[in-house]
Amino acid sequence: MIRRNIISRLGLAAAIALTAPAAFAQDIHFTQFDMTPLVINPAFTGMFDGQVRAGAIYRNQWASVTVPYVTYGASVDLPLFIERNGDYLATGLQLYKDQAGDANLSNFTGMLSVAYHKFFGQTEHSGADLAVGMQAGYAQKSIDLSKLYFGDEYLNGTFVPATSQEYHLGLGNSVNYYLVNAGISFSQSTSDKFGYVIGVGANNLNQPNDAIEKKQNSQTGLDMRYTGEIGANWIAGERLTLRPAVLYQSQATASEIIAGNEFRYEVSNNPGFQNFSTAVFLGGWYRTGDAVMITGGVEFKGFRIGVGYDYNVSDLNTSSNGQGGFEIAVRYIAPNPLKFANKRTIPCSRF
Repeated sequence: MIRRNIISRLGLAAAIALTAPAAFAQDIHFTQFDMTPLVINPAFTGMFDGQVRAGAIYRNQWASVTVPYVTYGASVDLPLFIERNGDYLATGLQLYKDQAGDANLSNFTGMLSVAYHKFFGQTEHSGADLAVGMQAGYAQKSIDLSKLYFGDEYLNGTFVPATSQEYHLGLGNSVNYYLVNAGISFSQSTSDKFGYVIGVGANNLNQPNDAIEKKQNSQTGLDMRYTGEIGANWIAGERLTLRPAVLYQSQATASEIIAGNEFRYEVSNNPGFQNFSTAVFLGGWYRTGDAVMITGGVEFKGFRIGVGYDYNVSDLNTSSNGQGGFEIAVRYIAPNPLKFANKRTIPCSRF
């Protein structure tokens, strides 16, 4: 076990040394992406039926292969200024921390978001919402170099600590930088039984230098991440709702597509207010070339509690035995008195 740990740390150190000048970091992702709307697109800020929305999520992955990659996230958003015609300005806060590997490579990010929602053709059972959103925030990436083993610490097979190799590599312990994101979305309820949403976003518009490497001319940076999503909310029966969705993300040379559907069954009905009914849900999803995913959970009195599990189907399957990632998430939407007074309806609450 000790030898294996040493090898893994040496491998990580070598990877940092060899790829730092030209490596590109990548953003986090979640299986339950509908529980983290502000991570996907800032235009989704305030896109819900209610007074305030708050959520938290925890993800643990690759525990069967290496030291687990752990991600925590929390967010809150709410409508602020509501005009007589229903248009409104919304704001929100998204926080997350990602930690991975023997050396505790971690990334803490905090983002403030704002979105303006413009309504069209609002009637009792239909209407459309065009939203434009922006995000700005701060991030800190850090690593504990004392937990890395370097080649020059081994002399004739004997471990000699206190190497200076990390300084030769030009590595620091942390780096701070700022981020700017933007997005746009269009959602429409065509009837009291069907609605859809389409959104596109661009993250890391300023492409900050997030390199832990100390060299001033380092080319290591955070590439822009592009997102595209489409989802629907279709009440297919008296108690059954179908929620299909497709999410596409691309960053540097990496890209992913998640597609699938969630089945939602109402146990007790609250006519006209799905968010506050008691229901159970089960979803099946596929991330191309990577994982088959299952999600499920319950909804009651504005709460939504969900779990997700990834079964790995990539080339890493042999080492991981199919074990990918586990997630648990909770969300709460506080009811809006204006909503219950039939003053305002948000088209399609898929995201």
